[in-house]
Amino acid sequence: MSTLLDIRHVAAAYGESQVLFDISLAIGEGEVATLLGRNGMGKTTTIRAICGFIPLSAGCIEFSGATIAGDRPAQIAKRGIALVPEGRQIFPNLTVKEHLLAFAANRSGNRDPWTVAKVFSVFPQLAERANHLGNQLSGGEQQMLAIGRALTTNPRLLILDEATEGLAPLIREEIWHCLASLRAVGQTILVIDKYVQRLINLADHHTIIEKGRGVWQGSSAALDADHGIWHRHLGV
Repeated sequence: MSTLLDIRHVAAAYGESQVLFDISLAIGEGEVATLLGRNGMGKTTTIRAICGFIPLSAGCIEFSGATIAGDRPAQIAKRGIALVPEGRQIFPNLTVKEHLLAFAANRSGNRDPWTVAKVFSVFPQLAERANHLGNQLSGGEQQMLAIGRALTTNPRLLILDEATEGLAPLIREEIWHCLASLRAVGQTILVIDKYVQRLINLADHHTIIEKGRGVWQGSSAALDADHGIWHRHLGV
């Protein structure tokens, strides 16, 4: 299995306030990986560094063998990295269909690419509300739209930052089911979420960060076997 994303000893700061000190993480093609930790430990900042929203002060990030640290966010997106951001960031004045059409591109050259129709088949609620504006959708529908919008770019790597945060249990189950389906067809995914047990069932391996440093890495089996890790680093 070839490595798709390789993060090595990354440090990053907002001005003079350093947030990341030493983060390393590798994800192979077709793997599902997680980034875990309590709130404020640097998970979202790590995602922002991957996507080019903040510069690195040390370390290296490679995607498909090419260095992407220093590239602009648009360049990184064109390489095949799609982000489902925390807070969804749906445009209030675009319809569901307009959201999907605006971002559609087969960047990874898929033979069976994600299209608007394919997204609607996965999320039939969105099909029913295709002509509704973003600000007319429920929180769960907005999250489905954020995931669908990312999928229509046909990414090689899909990143989800708190994809189930604040959702009703039934909607969360739909999101987990969608992610499991994506894994089954070989989509490479990096997930940040707090539902550790569900992530153990979904992901191949996990990285836990604390105060901007990687403190544990291992498989789902290893994480499931030692709940002491949960209590020490995740506050479960």
